[in-house]
Amino acid sequence: MSAVLAVLMYATPLALAALGETVVQKAGVIHIGIEGTMLAGAFFAMLATLATGSPWVGLGVGVLVGVTLALVSGAFALTLTVDQVVVGTAVNLLALGLTRTLFAMRFGASGELLSVQKVPSWQGLDAVMVVAVLLAVATHGVLFRTSWGLALRAAGEYPQAAEAAGFSVLRLRFAALVFGGAMAGLGGAYLSLGIAGSFADNMTAGRGFLAIAMVTFGRWKPVPVLGACLLLGWLDGLQFTFQAKGVQLPFQLFLALPYVAALLVLAGMGRGAHAPAALAIPFRRTR
Repeated sequence: MSAVLAVLMYATPLALAALGETVVQKAGVIHIGIEGTMLAGAFFAMLATLATGSPWVGLGVGVLVGVTLALVSGAFALTLTVDQVVVGTAVNLLALGLTRTLFAMRFGASGELLSVQKVPSWQGLDAVMVVAVLLAVATHGVLFRTSWGLALRAAGEYPQAAEAAGFSVLRLRFAALVFGGAMAGLGGAYLSLGIAGSFADNMTAGRGFLAIAMVTFGRWKPVPVLGACLLLGWLDGLQFTFQAKGVQLPFQLFLALPYVAALLVLAGMGRGAHAPAALAIPFRRTR
């Protein structure tokens, strides 16, 4: 596999989740539960693939899991106006506890020798990687070149204006949240079926939180967000590059690189970023 394709492979789960989160935040919602959604998507995609022998079914199940969790989150955060951070944290804890328990019950504490069919690829390139790149372009077009995208952005900047124009802010935010959940579920599914070919306890390892950071890094614009994810994908793959070259350094150093880079980037660039004005602010109709 070429170095470029390796970077794209490692970046794909993060890119899918981050692009979905970009749409969610542009609508005025912050989906803290993206980490748990990715983890649940990875686990249930693995189970579905084991049961059917088809990674495509597994990817579909990952998407369905993401949509389900997004709808549950929306019921509490949007309909009942419960604090979005609290709802997202609850989703993360639920997913971590549920996957850990079910995994141990089915495969034992370690899940040794667990292996599933991976997504088919051609010389290292697979369909999900292509989707991740095309999605960045398509998402940009929808957000900035369509009337629906304008309404969605208005829901995140000035929701009263969107309502006055005849759009339902609640429906716009639900649609964005469902899309974000689907992408997070697909990203998690790809982590287990496209990269690992297996599942491990808490295998997302904070990638959901990195995706949220990449949305800020990319200034809430899909193509720059994809670029930020490619940078972290390159850093994520460095550990394998150095191992192949026989560099004797602690592997923990390479595992920490993407997270250190995200912190440095946010510290250096996050100060000038302007989030959607109504981000994480519950919307209540006045009439």
